[in-house]
Amino acid sequence: MSTTGQQIFTTLAADGTLTVELADATFPAPTGNQVLVKMEAAPINPSDLALLFGPADLENADFSPGKVVAKMPEPFNTGSKGRHGQRMPVGNEGAGTVIATGDSDMAKALMGQRVACVPGNAFSQYCLADAPMCLPLGDLSSEDGASGFVNPMTALGFVENAKMDGQKAIVHSAAASNLGQMLNRICQEDGIALVNIVRSEAQVDLLKGQGAEYVVNSAEDDFMAQLRTAIDTTDAYYGFDPIGGGQMVDYCFKAMEQVAVGKMTEFSRYGSNQAKKMHIYGRLDLGPTILTPSYGFGFTLTGWLLFPFLQGAGMETMGRMRQRVLAGLTTTFASKYKRKVGLAEMLTKEAALEYRAMKTGEKYLVTPHA
Repeated sequence: MSTTGQQIFTTLAADGTLTVELADATFPAPTGNQVLVKMEAAPINPSDLALLFGPADLENADFSPGKVVAKMPEPFNTGSKGRHGQRMPVGNEGAGTVIATGDSDMAKALMGQRVACVPGNAFSQYCLADAPMCLPLGDLSSEDGASGFVNPMTALGFVENAKMDGQKAIVHSAAASNLGQMLNRICQEDGIALVNIVRSEAQVDLLKGQGAEYVVNSAEDDFMAQLRTAIDTTDAYYGFDPIGGGQMVDYCFKAMEQVAVGKMTEFSRYGSNQAKKMHIYGRLDLGPTILTPSYGFGFTLTGWLLFPFLQGAGMETMGRMRQRVLAGLTTTFASKYKRKVGLAEMLTKEAALEYRAMKTGEKYLVTPHA
């Protein structure tokens, strides 16, 4: 028996018109390993915003009840040609109660349980999810479990990746974010040195108040000196950056190279051969990534995404990570929200402009049945 409810959809037309709307949807009865979840909470993550609005012009968009019509600028519209004309659901993750299941034993075991899940259409009153990807929450609330996958598994993935690569220290930019605070706690638990890059004195105080030892402020005149000192002390030649555009990766590589050159006993015109690696895992800045030729000849810039990492890490590692996240959902991996909104309020101009700005401490939680 199918179930009906409301759901957020986003559609980009070939002419650059973006339509985001709240509409009725029908959810078929689950089969096999599927479960039907009545969604109770879903966070708005940067990865959701990339599909929901992207860089569309929201300031001049047409907002009406349950609907937003905006213009997608170039070159982003042309670059999104693959989704032209497709009406797409949104929302990577969330939590709710299983109200129907397929006929597999794994699915049936979840009947009536509150679970965290990653259905890909979490901005909805109901979702079909795969039972193997559901995390039973026990006595925890849906709000506690709503952000139980993307940010926790990403932060934990950074540390797992660093360990796999034989690293004992990490550089992380935009480090006062919800994810950055989780990473700070994980690194303290695991004995990994962490160089946190932030952009204000308030963020320095925030992280130091949470036990961070190395916090550098990119707004200070001596930022590069602070960064070099932290890298020199920790040997952090391995980092993660969610900004993407601009020069933050460039600053990190430069500081790493300057520290490495300072430790050389013989001069080389080519610079150091110290291996340096930065991973871009987000696009808070949609501008070009600026690099300058001053890093020696041992540097690597690459992308990092959660699901490809998990596929490469294997089921055993992923299972261990998931259990660690579940055990720490209200401590190490806890998320905080500035505001809760229903599906309709999510598409108001006031709310959309605020959560689309992705400012530290302004994360939104969607409650689909509110």
